[in-house]
Parts: sequence; C-alpha cells; structure tokens
Amino acid sequence: MESIPRHQCLVYPGSPNLHLRPVSLVMREKLKQRHRCIYLNSEPMVAGMRSYLAAAGVDVEEEVRQSRLVLSSERPHLVNGRFAIDVMLQSLDGELERALRFGFLGLWATGDMTWEMGPDQDVKKLVEYERLLDEFLRTHPQMGGICQYHADTLPKELVDQGTRLHPAIFINETLSILNPQFRPA
Repeated sequence: MESIPRHQCLVYPGSPNLHLRPVSLVMREKLKQRHRCIYLNSEPMVAGMRSYLAAAGVDVEEEVRQSRLVLSSERPHLVNGRFAIDVMLQSLDGELERALRFGFLGLWATGDMTWEMGPDQDVKKLVEYERLLDEFLRTHPQMGGICQYHADTLPKELVDQGTRLHPAIFINETLSILNPQFRPA
C-alpha cells in the first residue's frame, strides 16, 4: 500500500501564483520519474507555470515538444458552458493511455477546479466527478495528481465537499498528509 494517496487536493486562499512553485517542483520530479505531466488552468496561470518550471531547471520547450509535458488552457470538457464529467474523464483516460503507449511510467495531472468547472459550480456535479475520478485512480495505479481548490473563487460548500473527497492534502513539494476529513463519496 502506498503511504500517500495519489489523489490529492490543494485548498488555498489568496493568489493562485503562490502555489505555482511547489506544484512546478512536483511536476519536475514527476518528469524525472518518467511520468507525463499535464497542467490545466487559465492562460495566465499556464504562462506562470511555464516560468516556474523553467526556473526549476525544466527545459519546458523540449518537454512540450517531446509530449512529456502538456500545459493547456483549453476546456473541451465544458459543453455549452457546463462541466461534462464524462468528457473530462474520457480525456484523462485517453491521456493516460497515450502516456503508457509512448513508454511513460504513468500520468500526473493537476488543474484548478474554478477553471475546470467554469460557471457550472454545482456541488452535486463536483461530488460525482470526484467520486468517479477517485474510482478511476484506484483502478489505474499509473495515474495521480492534485485537484486545486481556490477558496476565494469557489462557493464554500463546494470547497468543503472537495476537501472531504480527497484522501490526501498537498501542503508543498515535500509534504502531503493524509486527510483526516476524508469521506469517500
């Protein structure tokens, strides 16, 4: 059994820029461990992540060119402005299959839930997504990642539910803890 679960959350107040450095350092390590990495967020945050990865010694252009690193602000999982759980999960499944087919050991992904869900901030939909994502991660041990929850931009109920649905909490690049509030959906 692994010591820290692969499905983690990062709940933060304030500027999302404050978390780019620790997340970029995790991504650098995952790349070194031969995982394909995906970062999903808004255009300004993607630009910031590029900068932090470069500052951490990652050759971002080469990693992107080699398809080892995906930095994207595209949102095909929003259908008519609504968060489509099945589209998001199919996308992750396809990316994992692609990573394994290209010889990577696995896939590591992170994204900000404010950006991912868009205006569709439905708590029931979030619970269903996190439940299905947790199930997917349990059956696909080659995948892991961090769901980011910006406490200043999401409804409190959504942040609270999101927190309870993750077995681990990401603190920084060297520390993740078991979540004492974890309640499987």
